[in-house]
Amino acid sequence: MQLTGHITADSLMTLEAYSKWRKAHKPEVIAHRKLRSVHLGEHLNLQFESELTIRYQIQEMLRVEKIFEEEGIAQEIEAYAPLVPDGSNWKATMLLEYTDINERRRELARLIGIEDRLFVEVEGMKRVYAIADEDLDRENDDKTSAVHFVRFEFTPAMVAAIRAGASVKLGCDHTNYPAHVQIAPETLASLAGDFR
Repeated sequence: MQLTGHITADSLMTLEAYSKWRKAHKPEVIAHRKLRSVHLGEHLNLQFESELTIRYQIQEMLRVEKIFEEEGIAQEIEAYAPLVPDGSNWKATMLLEYTDINERRRELARLIGIEDRLFVEVEGMKRVYAIADEDLDRENDDKTSAVHFVRFEFTPAMVAAIRAGASVKLGCDHTNYPAHVQIAPETLASLAGDFR
């Protein structure tokens, strides 16, 4: 899978080529996803996306759905390509994970607005709050969704600090889910690679 900086239909593999590539490289992609996954507390997982994770997602959708026509390919690119970081930000899929269905129902009702209360704090700088669900609203008056898409936008000074080795905290200051965690150095190194 070749990373080009911009996902287009021409830069994707055919279904046949992807099937061969997938057999050889799936473990690498899974390791990359795991490296870029940050758990915040017991039930919130942020999967920081990259061109590799999104290319893989698109290729998987094309494979599973057996999509090979231009229109279908364009729809998958349109759905997922906006999740690739733009060079001054991090983009993530936020997952609220509850195995018990009754607990999940109860907590999703208590956690309305949680996606707007996520933040990244670069050492010595002010918090950057998530910009959530730019494509569509994923909550209503009764509950939030278990999946949200978030973006953290950084100033040039923050980018420089992260590249220089500043520590970075991921947190949430929602009343019903206060939590924070230092992003591990190896994860931070991978995320710093998203900046241009």
